[in-house]
Amino acid sequence: MSQSIPSQSAANAKVANKKSIKLGLMLHGAGGHMNSWRHEKVPADASVNFPYFRELALKAEAANFDFLFVADGLHINEKSLPHFLNRFEPVALLSALASVTHSIGLAGTISTSYSDPFTVARQLASIDNISNGRAGWNVVTSPLAGSAKNFGKDHPEHSLRYQIAEEYINVVQGLWDSWDDDAFIRDRESGVFFDAAKLHKLNHQGQFFSVEGPLNIKRSPQGQPVIFQAGASEAGIALAGKSADAVFTNARTLQEAQEYSAKLQAQVALHGRHPVGIFPGISPIVGATEEEAEAKYQYLLSLISVDDALAYLGRFFDHHDFSQYPLDEPFPDVGDLGQNTFRSTTDQIKRSAKEKNLTLRDVAFQTTLPKGEFFGTPEQVADTFIRWVEEGGADGFIIGGPVLTEALDDITRLVLPVLADRGYWHPSTESKTLRERLGLPFKTSRYAQVSTKQQKNEQPQVAATLTHH
Repeated sequence: MSQSIPSQSAANAKVANKKSIKLGLMLHGAGGHMNSWRHEKVPADASVNFPYFRELALKAEAANFDFLFVADGLHINEKSLPHFLNRFEPVALLSALASVTHSIGLAGTISTSYSDPFTVARQLASIDNISNGRAGWNVVTSPLAGSAKNFGKDHPEHSLRYQIAEEYINVVQGLWDSWDDDAFIRDRESGVFFDAAKLHKLNHQGQFFSVEGPLNIKRSPQGQPVIFQAGASEAGIALAGKSADAVFTNARTLQEAQEYSAKLQAQVALHGRHPVGIFPGISPIVGATEEEAEAKYQYLLSLISVDDALAYLGRFFDHHDFSQYPLDEPFPDVGDLGQNTFRSTTDQIKRSAKEKNLTLRDVAFQTTLPKGEFFGTPEQVADTFIRWVEEGGADGFIIGGPVLTEALDDITRLVLPVLADRGYWHPSTESKTLRERLGLPFKTSRYAQVSTKQQKNEQPQVAATLTHH
């Protein structure tokens, strides 16, 4: 498949003082559509087809996308999305992709409710070193109660999950600082392999975890992997304000994105940090004309049955069975259902249904396949990209479908040239690590920070690690 990418020199000529939009590609099987596996442009087994993922990764890298993003979940049932029923685990997939890519970032989802911090710290540090500093971690707390049944645990309630996550992140980041950057000397003549003074035990004793350390792998080429965070509830925003380098959001409109951004950056400021990069996940539908875009949408809509749409909607409400309600009557009053799962999403669904007087059928199909704001001609979609960035809703976007091969090709071939011509697409070819690609500084070790400041007779302060584009 041919791709037309604007040259770096041509893009630089258009830059002026405009913001450079950052892009990620969501690797979730055939795409974000409920039945994308049925689409003629993707393999039916896309979720477990490594050559397919490798081809997507290499195309995104050639197009100068900044990172790949692998979502995950830990609970399925017979009504789950087909992609969820049979898919690769993120750490394994990203490890494989690290060996066939060279510059694109590699971010994956790992739960803080159902994994061990020492193991996760080691896995991500390994990917980061294998890839020469391109790893990122999307921190999630696992909203579905059914996940607990796969781990022999009780599912923590919403606020407790975020308390656990906060301590979990602190432990993992502490383990990532187990070694100074130059701890491993490896002097064959003297026989000195490492400098013992540059080894640090964590000795963490907390409410939820007890971890001695040290971690048995060196520090990352970027200091530490990039921390993404995806929670949009009040607790999720509070956690992101304390620890995220970047956030992944599901805002469907610019207004939602702006409201989320305002809340998040206020939390970030409370902790004395620089603004955090915001990356809404989007499913653009692009056509040479509006009629072509509409034809694509109608074809995608034809692949979804009413039962599919109700099952997709039910997942956000802990797999609630919506088939028991009348389809063409107002969306049912489900009370507090969804408060301990995807809280921000279910709140938005219920609020929108009430404000717009939507039927259950309306809500089911709009949730399963929203047409969204990123719809239309290349110029219209590029305008939307620019508007969201200029008006404070985003720093970049994660492209998620609805059909990945088509979306990636359309964005690369049709939309990026328009953005480049308008001065909003000028990716760096010099960046080596994910932090560099996202404009984040090297993450200095806490021990190096203390040492440097003590030499200057200063009190240690929390280092700001984030920049805003």
